[in-house]
Amino acid sequence: MTAQTDTTGPVTTVYKVSGMSCGHCEGAVSGEISGISGVSSVTAVASTGEVTVVSAAPLEDEAVRAAVDEAGFELAGRA
Repeated sequence: MTAQTDTTGPVTTVYKVSGMSCGHCEGAVSGEISGISGVSSVTAVASTGEVTVVSAAPLEDEAVRAAVDEAGFELAGRA
């Protein structure tokens, strides 16, 4: 799969996460996703349920799902 090696610069992906309702929720989700290798920035917004992730390369959806589950929420998919 040489397509990923052609990627230059960071990759931004927006995910939908259900169940976030406050700043604490945002922090929990951001903290767990930040632990994924290659992630450089995470911004979670409870009011929209969107989590914007900037990473060095595309992330595996299952890694993001596991991190969101660990925080106590559900990954609904990509926005």
